[in-house]
Amino acid sequence: MQLAVMKPGQEGTIARIDTAAGPIKRRLMDMGILAGERVRVEKVAPLGDPLEVSIKGYRLSLRKKEAEGIHVEVSP
Repeated sequence: MQLAVMKPGQEGTIARIDTAAGPIKRRLMDMGILAGERVRVEKVAPLGDPLEVSIKGYRLSLRKKEAEGIHVEVSP
């Protein structure tokens, strides 16, 4: 499931990152968005952009476009 379509309160493990290569992917990796990391959606703006996620004990906001390239295995 794409991170961009997850609802607040859902969590899972990052399976892969298909975001465009280059500086955007590097920035996501620098923020701790790596395969195998646990992620939880905290809030989503009314129009779905941006969304706030919790990862590695801190929160960060992602643009919907960035979150569409992050695939997550959702926990039941």
